[in-house]
Amino acid sequence: MPELRRRMVAGGLLGSLAAAPALADHTAFDFGFEALEGGPLPLSEFRGRVLLVVNTASFCGFTPQYAALQRLYDRYGARGLTVVGVPSEDFNQESDDARRIRELCDTMFGITFPMAALTHVRGPGAHPFFAWAARRAGPVRWNFHKYLVARDGVQVAGFSSHIPPDAPEMLRVLHTKLAVGA
Repeated sequence: MPELRRRMVAGGLLGSLAAAPALADHTAFDFGFEALEGGPLPLSEFRGRVLLVVNTASFCGFTPQYAALQRLYDRYGARGLTVVGVPSEDFNQESDDARRIRELCDTMFGITFPMAALTHVRGPGAHPFFAWAARRAGPVRWNFHKYLVARDGVQVAGFSSHIPPDAPEMLRVLHTKLAVGA
């Protein structure tokens, strides 16, 4: 059974089961996305790390936050932070072309952190990770909403689009989560 579960997470299939009543029993590491380049992006690969999962968009007033996300990833990656960008068209400000999204990330911001494929982040079609995180830390209201997940995969803090990734209040929570279990 563990092998079947691993394959389900790697293929993003566990995410489709997350609407089940046992959703509360899941951790962030039970979910997976499809990678922007194709193939699985299971969050289980980051078990034991602090996750910063951010719904992104290429054509939004908050798009410059990509630069701060990359700086966080560069600065804190060795201490246990993984940033995961999740492009979404839910607010009509994202390309539906993965190559265009990747090109913007690479040329404008030098993004090296993992990026998921285009994903729904709100409403009844929300990806199960976002439904799970919204129950713990509030719903996504706009692009560049951030979920900071502790190393245990259970504790989640939410930050609105208006709070930049390098804002003092966010850095305080990040430092606390990095210190626990390090």
